[in-house]
Amino acid sequence: MTKLDDAIAQIRQGAEEIIPEDSLRSLLAQDRPLRVKVGFDPTAPDLHLGHTVLINKMRQFQQLGHEVIFLIGDFTGLIGDPSGKNATRPPMTPEQVRDNAETYKEQIFKILDRDKTRVVFNSEWMEGVSSADMIKLASHHTVARMLERDDFHKRYQSGQAIAIHEFLYPLVQGYDSVALEADVELGGTDQKFNLLVGRQLQEAYGQKPQLVLTMPLLEGTDGVNKMSKSLNNYVGITEAPEEMYGKIMSVSDELMWRWFELLSLKGPEVLSAHRQAVADGANPRDIKFRLADELVERFHGQAAAQAAHQAFVNRFRKGAMPEEIELSELESGPEGGLGIPAVLKQSGLTASTSEAMRMLKQGAVKIDGERVRDKDHRLDAGSEQVVQVGKRRFRRVRIS
Repeated sequence: MTKLDDAIAQIRQGAEEIIPEDSLRSLLAQDRPLRVKVGFDPTAPDLHLGHTVLINKMRQFQQLGHEVIFLIGDFTGLIGDPSGKNATRPPMTPEQVRDNAETYKEQIFKILDRDKTRVVFNSEWMEGVSSADMIKLASHHTVARMLERDDFHKRYQSGQAIAIHEFLYPLVQGYDSVALEADVELGGTDQKFNLLVGRQLQEAYGQKPQLVLTMPLLEGTDGVNKMSKSLNNYVGITEAPEEMYGKIMSVSDELMWRWFELLSLKGPEVLSAHRQAVADGANPRDIKFRLADELVERFHGQAAAQAAHQAFVNRFRKGAMPEEIELSELESGPEGGLGIPAVLKQSGLTASTSEAMRMLKQGAVKIDGERVRDKDHRLDAGSEQVVQVGKRRFRRVRIS
């Protein structure tokens, strides 16, 4: 395999789609560093493992000698990305955007090389765009094209409001590619429309259209939905080492392979070796330990990863409970006491009543160490008991 073939294989690894596919080789064959742009809107203070799927791909481009541009969308963050949303997002304040942006700048360097990363804010050029310039920008796109977007189309068909400023989001994101003269833009599959707008605008402004590379959306710990804080199925990269370790070890064996492919930096040959080991009879749990070791070490260091590993072994292999268990004080219902589904939801052990019912059905709920499956089980008023969901979620629940 030639050096170019190896670079192409690395970039294709884990990628969902490359547009246009046939231009990847010719672009990489150019004797110059490519400008690789990735944008993040600072909508929350902390990044989670789902965000790192893109950041890992940025790292690959860095290692291949290309210029990585980490674009913080402090201007677009004020608009709010409508991608995948069924309602208009509430605008953020400039203070919220600024504070979140500062935390992003520190968190990304747990993966990227600080000296080889160019951090920019799109307010640097967008705040200088005049009203006439914005009208010119808007003239390069049509309402019909905007309504081709799946989320806009669904909202329009169902009669839900679409604010005019939401149409500006993909235009501004696309104009970022013009301002940076990007050769490549990376994004999640939910960003495909916006990324293609960037290609269209670059062509309209006399530039060569960028290559678009989309990455899959990482499923959260529930194994079903996209990783999201709002769904409480995320693993934050700033979480405590033991918390992070436990969450990673809690995912299913099937999801583990998906996470290995998208989150590990060990390379495809290591993943293949792990798959072969399991095919030959190895316990998938032991492979999951390696994933947890790698990810916790990446964000917290080797010593913290080793301590988290040992704590996990002590707690769950040996049946030990955590030394400190968070207390949840809940009020009795009108019938006295509180049903176990309500206890699980109100204490935060599950994100919803439906998840609580599912955990009960699966036999994943224990009260003071005893397994409970009955959805009608109640905790009495005045009682205090340790409630456990799965292997790592505990609450000391007091019913008043």
